[in-house]
Amino acid sequence: MDFDKPGGFRWLDSWVMGSIVQLATIRFCEKFLTRQLDPTGRQYDQMTQAARSGVMNNVEGNERTSTSKETEMKLTNVAHASLAELKGDYEKWLLRHGLIPWSIDSEESQRIYAMRLDRPNYGKDVVRGSCAHILAQKAKFARWLDADDHEAVANCLLILLSRTINMLGHQLQAQGNRFAEAGGFREKLTEIRVEARARQDGAPECPECGKPMKKRKAGSGPRAGAEFWGCTGYPACRGVRQV
Repeated sequence: MDFDKPGGFRWLDSWVMGSIVQLATIRFCEKFLTRQLDPTGRQYDQMTQAARSGVMNNVEGNERTSTSKETEMKLTNVAHASLAELKGDYEKWLLRHGLIPWSIDSEESQRIYAMRLDRPNYGKDVVRGSCAHILAQKAKFARWLDADDHEAVANCLLILLSRTINMLGHQLQAQGNRFAEAGGFREKLTEIRVEARARQDGAPECPECGKPMKKRKAGSGPRAGAEFWGCTGYPACRGVRQV
């Protein structure tokens, strides 16, 4: 029985884009959240924590694929919600300054939407390679993210957040499909235990798939109550043998 390997988050576009958003949010807060605008530092904490949550819950969800697919989906959903909250903060920032977000049809918006992420190629040193990849992808948006104009930075981040949230939405859908088809760690562990117990009992192999079989009783029909060998892979496999 194979289990999902952790660490795959580094190849997710949602992790790369989320990391860009996190780094840019820290820079935005350090540069534009003055004591006058944020005297208690509360908005700084909320925005940087939301950005961090969007990345780290995505990471933790991937790292816990060996625990539960259900947990993976819950953590991905938290990442999705955290970035949606951060997106709201940038919208309110613009409104606070009497501004509204750029139109999606504007020239600047279209330029940002047109910037695509490169495919990862980390080599043997994955940690170093993935960090270099993030910085290289972030540099594509430097024209806006490194600007001294808070309106340009906020609008760029709104677009990047929309893209990341959309990526996480597709990720959640894919996770749900995989869970429906194969289950998670608990389901796999139960299947292993059933197979091991069946082998200890000297059960024959299933003629359909080769898995060990388990004694069952017919619940209905002309042979109701009679024992038969049923595949431990049921309901995926319906192989049977007579006792």
